[in-house]
Amino acid sequence: MEGKEEDVRLGANRYSEHQPIGTAAQGGGADKKDYKEPPPAPFFEAGELTSWSFYRAGIAEFLATFLFLYISVLTVMGVVGNPSGSKCGTVGIQGIAWSFGGMIFVLVYCTAGISGGHINPAVTFGLFLARKLSLTRAVFYIVMQCLGAICGAGVVKGFQTTLYQGNGGGANSVAPGYTKGDGLGAEIVGTFVLVYTVFSATDAKRSARDSHVPILAPLPIGFAVFLVHLATIPITGTGINPARSLGAAIIYNKKQAWDDHWIFWVGPFIGAALAAIYHVVVIRAIPFKSRD
Repeated sequence: MEGKEEDVRLGANRYSEHQPIGTAAQGGGADKKDYKEPPPAPFFEAGELTSWSFYRAGIAEFLATFLFLYISVLTVMGVVGNPSGSKCGTVGIQGIAWSFGGMIFVLVYCTAGISGGHINPAVTFGLFLARKLSLTRAVFYIVMQCLGAICGAGVVKGFQTTLYQGNGGGANSVAPGYTKGDGLGAEIVGTFVLVYTVFSATDAKRSARDSHVPILAPLPIGFAVFLVHLATIPITGTGINPARSLGAAIIYNKKQAWDDHWIFWVGPFIGAALAAIYHVVVIRAIPFKSRD
């Protein structure tokens, strides 16, 4: 019994020597990590272009973004096109937020094992900056996401042409009473919340150390989308996804859809970049970790 207690004391001493309290997340004891850091993706990987899994992933992104726009924009049309003019007769803003967040939860769950479940050029851009995927794959994903979004919004217009054209087509724009700066700020912060959540929910370190927590990564991601929509629908209609904004703008194709369209690319890309920098530099401190 005394021998066991001595072993425990020695073990505690060894831990205190190599792993000071409060520095576990700062790279201390890197040689005894309980998780495996994935290697950074190459900047350009030509070999992907000959792989079926590469194209299968792009098709998954296309279909997921198609379904995302179809369900979400159709929900928006049901609210803004309510003939009674009463929001009580529809799902309201909360329902729109649940539609966007719920679809992201479902679609990320379905496609994460195939393409990573990005469904958003801003997410793809943020992961590219963090070297989670190559430029080849990032560009291909963004193209497929935009095509899927255009097709999804097009199907909604095909079902409800008059309603669609008469009620904004689900296109994003800065609401009256707000400046372009307000809209840009809302998009930057909203996308930061989303992409930061994506990094945190899919982090290898968290997956290893919180493996006992019964939670799906798509759940916090979808919930982040829901919360951001609740906050920013009154300001910009909530973009935080350039493909979603582009698809609705192209199909609606009226001046009001294009006046502020740049905000829904610049804002999300800035927000994604800030989230990537924060995760890599501050949270994971990867640039400061010792290299063998």
